[in-house]
Amino acid sequence: MVITLPYAHVDCNLRALAGQAEGFGRHAIGGVRGPLYHVTSLLDDGPGSLRDGCRRKEPLWIVFEVSGTIHLRSFLSVSSYKTIDGRGQTVKLTGKGLRLKECEHVIICNLELEGGRGDDVDGIQIKPKSKHIWIDRCSLRDYDDGLIDITRESTDITISRCRFSQHDKTILIGGHPPQSSDRCIRVTIHHCFFDGTRQRHPRVRFAKVHLYNNYTRNWGIYAVCASVESQIYSQCNIYEAGEKKVAFKYLTEKAPDKEKAGTGYVKSEGDLFTTGTQAGLMSESGEHCKFHPSEYYPEWTVEAPTAKLKKTLQHCTGWQCVPRPADTV
Repeated sequence: MVITLPYAHVDCNLRALAGQAEGFGRHAIGGVRGPLYHVTSLLDDGPGSLRDGCRRKEPLWIVFEVSGTIHLRSFLSVSSYKTIDGRGQTVKLTGKGLRLKECEHVIICNLELEGGRGDDVDGIQIKPKSKHIWIDRCSLRDYDDGLIDITRESTDITISRCRFSQHDKTILIGGHPPQSSDRCIRVTIHHCFFDGTRQRHPRVRFAKVHLYNNYTRNWGIYAVCASVESQIYSQCNIYEAGEKKVAFKYLTEKAPDKEKAGTGYVKSEGDLFTTGTQAGLMSESGEHCKFHPSEYYPEWTVEAPTAKLKKTLQHCTGWQCVPRPADTV
């Protein structure tokens, strides 16, 4: 069977990746306007290190000349207009994770993140007020807190073709009920594989979230959770339950400027529920989910949730053994 995924053509040229995201993060250009920065050292810091490239203020397209593991002693802060491009090498980040703080136009592609330790240690932490972010083809597993957290007014973010495994609290969107300013958050998650992760695929407060063509299987508590004022549009995803059968969960919380506590809403369109999965949709849920992706972007690559799509997502998500494309005009 020939396996293809959206925008496979971007691997023909290094910088063709920029601007190719679908969904809310589609405007992310990363470091396309800057020179190449070559990571030549697997040390946590110093000349030729990933940290040295990420802290620089100018636009950079960061590529790797070495494969191996980078042990982060502290969060690695990524500044604006950066592409961290792991194509052509096998690069794993461990110890801590990436922090995207008050930055914009960041692309993170083809990395492994595993084994983050410590309080509040996430694989990729996006807060506060970051925007135009694209996370593509990354493998994330086994962190002490979340794998990806998107909070504190960070918005216009796409997560695509990623693989999540060996973890509890997978993706959090919207951090706390008092943070009603998170109503601005908009996130697209598509063509991702959630492989036996326990919960939060994602858990959402306040935000508008478009989920399509993801494969979520064998969760431990729930697949997707809608909490205070969230609007989730779930389209043509595959939900495959293990012991826990209900896919959608609702939690009631109170926004600080509202008199009464409330939950979120899920609109399910074309989703496939297999192996005895119960959707768990609230009867009025879809009617109150007024958000539709077409209000924000004109097109996206979506297909029916078939056995072919399931196999594609099993084999072609997360870090991929692809060569680094040439940097040609």
